[in-house]
Amino acid sequence: MKLLVRNLSRSTTEQELRILFSAHGAVTECSLVLDQVTAKSKGFAFVIMPNEAEAKVALSNLHETRVAKNKIRVKMAQ
Repeated sequence: MKLLVRNLSRSTTEQELRILFSAHGAVTECSLVLDQVTAKSKGFAFVIMPNEAEAKVALSNLHETRVAKNKIRVKMAQ
């Protein structure tokens, strides 16, 4: 299942996201979206979790939690 994570702090790294989501299950891919010009985070990322049940647990547990002072939003990617 592919999850969209929004409202990330610009300082949040892919490694931090992988650790955060790995606490709820296996993560096969984590990609932070970067600005092409500045190479800095645009404040959102995609996380792919192969097990749908684990992904749903991660979604419900992490949606609207605080990460680096920002309240993140997690939902299924379209």
